[in-house]
Amino acid sequence: MELTSVHIDKPDDLNVIIGQAHFIKAVEDLHEALVGISPHLRFGLAFCEASGLRLVRTSGNDDDLTELAAKNAVALGAGHSFIVFLREGYPVNVLNAVQQVPEVCGIYCATANPVEVLIAETELGRGILGVVDGGPPLGVESPDDQRDRKQLLRQIGYKL
Repeated sequence: MELTSVHIDKPDDLNVIIGQAHFIKAVEDLHEALVGISPHLRFGLAFCEASGLRLVRTSGNDDDLTELAAKNAVALGAGHSFIVFLREGYPVNVLNAVQQVPEVCGIYCATANPVEVLIAETELGRGILGVVDGGPPLGVESPDDQRDRKQLLRQIGYKL
């Protein structure tokens, strides 16, 4: 078995969701789930088909994001993995809908941070072991940090 790390190529301000699904129907179902979230949400997605033609299947409502998803899916090359890039929306707004898609088996990450995907390769193929999502903690929040966190969540409308 060979272990590698694949850096996800994306602009800093772009959000990404990486997961695993079990059937190519996930491409259309993920598209439908995302379109139903908001008319402003822009996205592109790609799915690595693990049998049959073994193509990277794509969909989206933004050509640049769809192309970026395909490029990163090819780099991952891990069977039944999918990647979604989001603009004008955040993972917190779409994650429940993505997880409710019947073909979705799990989510590895949903973030705007830099991401590396840890890949294991065997004679059978490639699989995702996990992800490195951003940097390690630099400390524990102080009471002032807690106050700022709570204030921010209310400021941007996620808490009352």
